[in-house]
Amino acid sequence: MIDLYAWGTPNARKISIALEELWLPFKVHMVDITKGEQFDNSFLALNPNNKIPVIVDPKGPQGTKITLFESGAILIYLADKTGKLLPPSGVERHQTIQWLMFQMGGIGPMFGQTHHFRRSAPQETYGLERYTAETHRLYRVLDGRLGQSEYVAGSEYSIADIAIYPWVARFGLHQIDWEDVPNVKRWYDSVGSRPAVQRGMEVLP
Repeated sequence: MIDLYAWGTPNARKISIALEELWLPFKVHMVDITKGEQFDNSFLALNPNNKIPVIVDPKGPQGTKITLFESGAILIYLADKTGKLLPPSGVERHQTIQWLMFQMGGIGPMFGQTHHFRRSAPQETYGLERYTAETHRLYRVLDGRLGQSEYVAGSEYSIADIAIYPWVARFGLHQIDWEDVPNVKRWYDSVGSRPAVQRGMEVLP
């Protein structure tokens, strides 16, 4: 049983989706970030950076318990643990990690800033316009890629799709017109129809 420390955020939902897709049994421990529980000493012992998600796998490498934070690192670990959702070697593996990093370094931070300004500081027009424009640019990059392949990293569903989906699921905050990014809409509907994705999204309120 893997312990998942999480809250209902896109980064945490990446992991709940992956765990559902991989049929790995897990238990959710809710860390209420709206109440600052991520700063409790008990959570600090799990992640010195005080951020969710975190997993604790009692049956890690060579049967040794492992604690991991950073959602991208967790996705790679879970894929390697099961031999699924990430090619074991070769060009396909590196391309999958490349698009995972596209989410980690681009979509996550930029969409997150858009969410913040739209919800908490809509009067700060410079920040809102800056991050909305970058969010739309990233959608166009993603749309171009999905015009070339069925899934983000190629012909196979992977952890790259899992990483990006929960962020696009908050499209209502992005002021995006689906007609401008039809390939993203096709992909979003396809991924969202997967039962494991639906379960992974629902398990974290």
